[in-house]
Parts: sequence; structure tokens; C-alpha cells
Amino acid sequence: MFKHVFLTGPPGVGKTTLVRKASEALASSGAAVAGFYTEEVREGRRRVGFDVVTTTGERGCLSRIKDPAASASQGGREYKVGQYVVDLTSFENLSLPLFRSGASSTQGDGRKVFVIDEIGKMELFSQPFIQAVRQTLDSPRCAILGTIPVSRGRPLALVEEVRGRSDVRVFTVSKDNRDVILPDIVSALQECLTHSS
Repeated sequence: MFKHVFLTGPPGVGKTTLVRKASEALASSGAAVAGFYTEEVREGRRRVGFDVVTTTGERGCLSRIKDPAASASQGGREYKVGQYVVDLTSFENLSLPLFRSGASSTQGDGRKVFVIDEIGKMELFSQPFIQAVRQTLDSPRCAILGTIPVSRGRPLALVEEVRGRSDVRVFTVSKDNRDVILPDIVSALQECLTHSS
């Protein structure tokens, strides 16, 4: 029996949109939902970075395109993925408290749906994030609704660990199924909540 649901698929296919819709459907049916998703930040038509947005609407910077006029670093290590510089402090300050409160509190005796969008290269610079994900995967109080990238190039250890767990169901999102897969995702999560509590 699986306890968690993860979505995978190419960038831009609609994983975050499905996570948000599934979270809204579960919350409207009375499930406790907490966590975060990742959202593009645009200036006009140009993507300039990504923000982390909590299910309650708080927002923090995950990454931005490096400003060539800015100094190389403010004395610390610079974490980069492609053209984006990861703001590890901002990410950890917003996401880590969600794990602490999300894994410890639920409504009534049921389990909580904990949203992690996503477990990707940017987020994996944070060792406390990796530890928090592992603890939440093993928690009897949370059913995770998360996203992981498709396998490309060098494997990401935590992503492969998640993908290989027997208690994780992975849905592959494509342009062909993204408009019809939502009921299956919601149903799988409802099953996680009822059979594992």
C-alpha cells in the first residue's frame, strides 16, 4: 500500500498546476493540507526566477537570474542551477518551519497532506531540506503530494530514493494526460489518507 503520491514529467508540463488543483480539491473535502509549491517569477515575458509559495500564501525567493552587475558573492558560497542563483537562506526560512509544523500537527486523528513542489536541484542544495523530506516520508502523520523531475543526466540521490520507495506512487504527467489525470491523483491521495490513518 502506498502512503505518498508524487508527480513527475518534463519542465512546464503542468505538475505544479496539478498539485495546486489537487490541494484545493482535498482541502475543500475537509483534508488538512500544508506545504509549498514553486512558482515562476516573470518580468514581462522573461522568466527571472522562482519563488516558493506556501499553501497559506506566504512567498519567498527560491532563485533569481544572476545580475552581472552584482558582486560575485556576499562572502558565502553561491549555489547555481543554470543561470539561476539559489537563495538558500530564503528557501530554508520559508520551507523548513512548514516541515516542523506539518509533520507534527493534524486535524483530529487523520493524516495531513503535505505538499512538496518540488524535490529538485535547487532545493537539494539544502541539507536540512533533505533531512526534513526523509523524516516526512517516514512520518505516520503525513501523506506527501510532491513533484520530482524526470531522470536526466546525473541522478539526484533523494529523487531516486523517492522514486524507488515501495510506499510511493508516481504519476507521470504529459501533455496528453495532464487535462484528465487530476481525478486519479485526488483519488490516490484520498486512498493514502484513509488506508494509512
